[in-house]
Amino acid sequence: MDAAIRVLVVEDDPDVALYTKTVLQRDGAEVLTLPDGREAARAVAEFDPDVLVTDIELPGMSGLDLIAQARDTKSGLAVIVMTAHASVDYAITALRNQADEFLTKPVTAAALTGHVRRLAAQARQAAAAAPQPERVLAIGAHPDDVEVGVAGILSAHRAAGDEVTILTLSRGMRDGGIEGAWREGSRSAAVIGARLVLEEAIAGATDAIRKVIEEFDPTIVYTHTRNDDNHDHRVVHDATLLAAHRVRTVACYQGSGATVDFRPTRFVTIDGHTDDKLAMLACFGDDERPDYLEADFALATARAWSRYGGGTYAEALEIVRDSATV
Repeated sequence: MDAAIRVLVVEDDPDVALYTKTVLQRDGAEVLTLPDGREAARAVAEFDPDVLVTDIELPGMSGLDLIAQARDTKSGLAVIVMTAHASVDYAITALRNQADEFLTKPVTAAALTGHVRRLAAQARQAAAAAPQPERVLAIGAHPDDVEVGVAGILSAHRAAGDEVTILTLSRGMRDGGIEGAWREGSRSAAVIGARLVLEEAIAGATDAIRKVIEEFDPTIVYTHTRNDDNHDHRVVHDATLLAAHRVRTVACYQGSGATVDFRPTRFVTIDGHTDDKLAMLACFGDDERPDYLEADFALATARAWSRYGGGTYAEALEIVRDSATV
C-alpha cells in the first residue's frame, strides 16, 4: 500500500477500531480513528482521507447519514461499510447510500487491506481524471466594467466551482470616492461569491496586474478589448497583455466603450446566469445610473449576441490566447 493513502475509521467499538487501525498502519496507511460520526465531516475536510471505513450503527448519527455528510465534504471519497450485521437488507441499504463496499465483521486483515488499496487507487485515478477548477481573473479599468462585459460568464464559472477574482484598477469618475467604489464593487462580487481587488493604479496598471497574477495564479484572464474609445480601457488592455503573457487563456470582453471594431470570435451562452448579471449590474450607480447598466440594455445586448452563440442570451469575447475551456 502506498504510504500516502489516508484512511478515516469511524467505529464505536474500541477493540474493532484498534484492530482496524493496526492492520492498516502495518500495511503502510495513515489512519485516523473516531468513536462516532459527529466529528467526521470536519475530519474529512482536515485529514482528507482517500477511504472512509464506518459501521452503520454509531452513537450520535448513523453510518449512512455519515456517508452523506462525508460525500458532501469530499465528493470522490471511497466508502467501506463494515458491520456485524450480515443481512441482505443491511447490505442493500448501505450500497444504496453510495457505499463502495460492504464487509461483514470479523474482517480478515488481507480482505481489509485489499479493499482499501483497491478503492483508494480508484478514487485517486478518478480525482486525477476529473476537470480541475479554473482560477479566473477579470480585469476592469473602472467599477462596473467587468460586470458589463462578463458578469454572466463569471456567474457560470462560479457555478462550475471555479475561483473568481475581479480586479478594478480605479474608483472611476462617479461621486463617492474609493469608499463608494469599494461598496458597489464588493456588493456586486458578493452576488456570485467572487473576490474583489480594488486599486488606484491606471498609471501603473501593468505592475498592479502582474502583482495580482503572481498572487492568484489565474488560468483564465478576461480584460478590455483594444477596440474601445475609452483611453483607460485601452491602457488596461495593453497592460494585461504584458502582465498576463504566461496565462494560458486570455480573452477580451465588450465593455461600455467598445467600438464597432470589436470583433468577437467566441459567444458564450449565459442562459441561467442572466439574473446574476442583472443583480451585479444593479449594485452600481448609487449616485447616477448610466443607460448601459439598465436591465433591458444588458439583456438586449446579450440577446443579440446569442444569434451567433446559441441559447437565448450570450456574452461575446475576442480570444487572444486559448489553452483552456472558456
